[in-house]
Amino acid sequence: MNSELKMPQQFNLPKAQTTQPLIALYCGSRVGNDPIYLQTAIDLAQGLAEHHFGLVYGGASIGLMGQVADTMIAHGGEAVGVIPEFMLDYEIAHTHLTELHVVQTMHERKALMAERASAFVALPGGLGTFEEILEVATWGQLNQHQKPMVLYNVKGFYNALIAQLDHAVLEGFLPPQHRAKLIVCEQAQQIYNVLQNLDTPKNVRV
Repeated sequence: MNSELKMPQQFNLPKAQTTQPLIALYCGSRVGNDPIYLQTAIDLAQGLAEHHFGLVYGGASIGLMGQVADTMIAHGGEAVGVIPEFMLDYEIAHTHLTELHVVQTMHERKALMAERASAFVALPGGLGTFEEILEVATWGQLNQHQKPMVLYNVKGFYNALIAQLDHAVLEGFLPPQHRAKLIVCEQAQQIYNVLQNLDTPKNVRV
C-alpha cells in the first residue's frame, strides 16, 4: 500500500520523538454551542490513547483542539502540534506536547501534519476543518496517499457536507470510488474499527 505522503525537500524537519502511530484530528479552535461536541472530542481522544494511538493536530491550547491534546496526554498518548508562527497571537500554542513545531505557513502546517499522520479524522469544526479534510481527500484522489480518512458525524454535523458530496457524484463531478474513500462514522467504535488495521511504524519518516 502506498501510504507515504512526501514533504517537499526544502522543509528541514526535526527528528520525530514519537513512537506511536499518529492520528490527525482536524477540529475547531472553538468548542461549539452543544456540549456533545466537547464531550465527544474528549471521549475520542481518550479512546485513541487507550488504543495506543498518538495525536497530530494544529498545536493550539484552545477549543476542541486543546481539549483533544490535553486528553491524549492525560491518558498516556503522544501529542504532536503544528502551528504557524503568525497564529501564535490568537491560537495560543500548547506548551506541554510531545513535540511542538512552529512553521512559517499554513501550507507547511498541513503538509507536516499529513506526513506524520497514519490516518485523518475530522471532528466538528469550521472553515479550517472543512478545508483540511477536503484537501487531504483531494490528495488521496490524486494518489498521493492511501491513508484512511474519516468524517466523525457527531449529531449529524456533517449531514449537509455528505449530501453535497453525494450530489457531486450524482452530477458527475466526483467519481464514486473517491467519494467512498471518505468514510462517515457516527460512533467512536466505528473509527477504532477503521484504524485497527493500521501498521505501527517502527520508525516515523519525516
